[in-house]
Amino acid sequence: MAQDMLKRIPVREQDPKVRATNFEEVCYGYNAEEATAEAARCLNCKNARCIQACPVNIDIPGFISRIKEGDIEGAYDVIGESSALPAICGRVCPQESQCESKCIRGIKGEAVSIGKLERFVADYALENDIMPKKAENSNGHKVAVIGSGPAGLTCAGDLAKLGYDVTVFEALHELGGVLAYGIPEFRLPKNKVVKKEIDKVKELGVKFETNVVIGKSTTGDQLLEDEGFEAVFIGSGAGLPMFMGIPGETANGCMSANEYLTRSNLMHAYDDSYDTPISTGKKVAVVGGGNVAMDAARTALRLGAEVHIVYRRSEKELPARAEEVHHAKEEGVIFNLLQNPTEILVDDKGWVKGIRVIKMELGEPDASGRRRPVEIPGSEYEIEVDTVIMSLGTSPNPLISSTTKGLEVNRRKCIVADEENGKTSKAMVYAGGDAVTGAATVILAMGAGNAAAKGIHEMFLEGEKS
Repeated sequence: MAQDMLKRIPVREQDPKVRATNFEEVCYGYNAEEATAEAARCLNCKNARCIQACPVNIDIPGFISRIKEGDIEGAYDVIGESSALPAICGRVCPQESQCESKCIRGIKGEAVSIGKLERFVADYALENDIMPKKAENSNGHKVAVIGSGPAGLTCAGDLAKLGYDVTVFEALHELGGVLAYGIPEFRLPKNKVVKKEIDKVKELGVKFETNVVIGKSTTGDQLLEDEGFEAVFIGSGAGLPMFMGIPGETANGCMSANEYLTRSNLMHAYDDSYDTPISTGKKVAVVGGGNVAMDAARTALRLGAEVHIVYRRSEKELPARAEEVHHAKEEGVIFNLLQNPTEILVDDKGWVKGIRVIKMELGEPDASGRRRPVEIPGSEYEIEVDTVIMSLGTSPNPLISSTTKGLEVNRRKCIVADEENGKTSKAMVYAGGDAVTGAATVILAMGAGNAAAKGIHEMFLEGEKS
């Protein structure tokens, strides 16, 4: 039977009932036959809108053409010109709202599955130890990168390819930032993917130092003034969790999604051979509707809990990826929509015993364009839970900005930086990712790291011309 070119090749996944009990990867990805068939759907547009919609401007038709030709290593080389972390992006990047949303094939049918094709190419490179191309010579310039998350890794990798001597400083004992501590194993395997992608950055010559807390161990100023670095990129992310300020939030069993996922990932709660100190709970309420909320809910489910998502708007307004919401529903997460917590109920020993919520209805649109949730008087009721996970977003930790002289921040404590090149108010200091924007996506952080690397390089080129 001839292939229907209007429909994408489906991706094989674990059965929902099975995967809800394990931490193995949900999606299996394409095999070579499936990838070739999906690549054949690409129209190879000359004015490719998908490239313009990619935050790191990958030559998407270029790498897909290589797949059609059976040249997977060549496809990896094309991707590698723009992205240092393709196996990660192929898994967690919201392609449906970026490159795939602009795919011409999607006008009359289904968009080409760009993300799954990127993952196929990147996984092939990981499995066959294909390494990115190094710089032939050092240019003699030394740059410090703060943070080993997606922004820092991208900036470091891009600069290393240009011949810079780059050292990345990471506050934790594990490299990867949010890739290591914030995204569950079933979405982003740590040993199989994250560590191997970081090894590729190391292969470019980038050096890493862990357990270095910038602002305590040393400061941004000291890196420039005392340690011989000529420029600094700040990609420290946004790890300071937000809470609602309602009664009961300090109870035992109430925590941020940031803490919950960090314990699960860095302390191996997903591995039965580890005795991880984590409050798994029998009944868990996750407050919020973003990707992090879905991650926390699906993690709690796998640790044996009945899980409720409590979100104050309707399903249409859920900010999480449609794929993550779909997977959560398939696995058995219960959605309490148009409801908002008013109090965490606490027993006489200081532990969570429930959550009081009020029902909502949608009113007029707010500044974000979404309809504003309005409380329905007299509609409060209680949900019996023993664990509450708050997933309301995060903001940057002010430690770095407060210990770096002349670094401008906004009212949200985010570093002010030029979107085009990452320049901050302090000479020779650049910034990007969640430290600048607040919590956002992996690929947007990568785009910021990419822009800052170009900005740093242009700055040195201008200095050499003058």
